[in-house]
Amino acid sequence: MDYTVVNLMEDLKDAGAYKCAVIPVSDIPFDRELRRFCEQNACGSYGRNYMCPPLVGDIDEMIEQAKGYSTAVVFQTVTALEDSYDVDGMNDARDQHQAILTKLCQKIRAFSPEVLALGGGGCHLCDICGAIDGVPCHHPELTIPSIESYGIVVYSLAPKCGMNYINGQDTVPYFGAFLLS
Repeated sequence: MDYTVVNLMEDLKDAGAYKCAVIPVSDIPFDRELRRFCEQNACGSYGRNYMCPPLVGDIDEMIEQAKGYSTAVVFQTVTALEDSYDVDGMNDARDQHQAILTKLCQKIRAFSPEVLALGGGGCHLCDICGAIDGVPCHHPELTIPSIESYGIVVYSLAPKCGMNYINGQDTVPYFGAFLLS
């Protein structure tokens, strides 16, 4: 059995994706300057998470790697929050988004091992990333870098995929993508 883009989109919807779309990688907006936001370290993960800059890799090399794929299946999850300060709700939404991504990543890699999976935010599989203690990643086969770490401008990508970047008050969206050859 072949696993196609259509199968992936159906599986994304079945798993709880709010929206998904297919887009040529050549239409994806990239900007190496996104790394400047990471360098400000507002989230506290810069240099402390293997799937976040600078440890995830050189931005120019990552952009070139992504541009080597032909098709992207982009998806979004949107979760209602109690209010705009609901950090626990945001974290739960991120974890649910990553669970969808991880599950489908394992499935698609059985058919297309070269797929590049990109998620929302850095990796949160471990309570304490091995990067903090200077030890290798504990789960390299499960880690998924963020879509932004590849220089993808999600704010500009969303409308190209028929998605809203902002989905109303007291909601949090997360974006992910599967890049395919």
